[in-house]
Amino acid sequence: MLVCACPCALGLATPLAIVISEGLCAKNGILVKKSEILENANKIDVIVLDKTGTLTYGDLRISKIINNSGYSNNSLLGIVSSLESKSTHPIASAFKSYASNNGLKSLDVSDFKNLAGIGLSGVINEKAYLIGNNKIFDKYKLDNNMFKEEKELSLDGNSIVYVLENGKVIALIGVKDIIRDNASRVIKKLKQINKRMIMLTGDNEITAKIIAKSIGIKEVIANVSPKDKSNKIKELKSKDLKVMMVGDGINDAPSLSLADIGVSLNSAIDIAADSADVILMRNDLNSIYNLFDISRKTLA
Repeated sequence: MLVCACPCALGLATPLAIVISEGLCAKNGILVKKSEILENANKIDVIVLDKTGTLTYGDLRISKIINNSGYSNNSLLGIVSSLESKSTHPIASAFKSYASNNGLKSLDVSDFKNLAGIGLSGVINEKAYLIGNNKIFDKYKLDNNMFKEEKELSLDGNSIVYVLENGKVIALIGVKDIIRDNASRVIKKLKQINKRMIMLTGDNEITAKIIAKSIGIKEVIANVSPKDKSNKIKELKSKDLKVMMVGDGINDAPSLSLADIGVSLNSAIDIAADSADVILMRNDLNSIYNLFDISRKTLA
């Protein structure tokens, strides 16, 4: 049988499928910035997810303070909160909330610096403070005399915040986050459609692995800087893998731009949202699965 036909039907069907699919995405709270995303999503091999604010709610709370400073806990947290108030990192929100709820006075901070992938520094009352993860010790060639306490807090699912005054550790603070309700269900569904899952986080390895195990992710890359995150995306792409990056923080913006498809939550800070190709308006991880489902049906 030989069939001859005008191609107008094909010419109409393709844009019509895209337009209808974009509308379906919008109804499901998925903002797709470029129409080709609906075609390319079906080709994704690997999904790389940030932890804080993505797999978790990013609503952190101070869970434990090991205070060797000589200051009261409130005085210590007044210092830390004053520095953290200048930071956009999700962990800073725990200290901002504590300061607000406990009426802590904000102190004058000078010489403030963000230390990418590490923490922050600043001067208060002529004393130099460093606040962040254990990479501080490598960067400034300092001794960590609280490694045992850090491990104990990490095993309890805490993100770790060291506080150093004039180069000496004066406190260790454990900050806890809550895993998103449907995280494990979404990870399971994505695995069922043959997506490889990787958690990529700047948090410490022990805490990251505990959270990853609880939601069904086996591949964990922790203690990474924003540059390390970007390099991992490049490495995966160099192996001819199509990569989706899901994140919400300033540290994720370069990786979101480099990935074949960058996805951010609506709660993301502006630079992350601007760098992403897709924004999940409902902050619902299940929208990632819905995007793949809509993409498959679009191509069909």
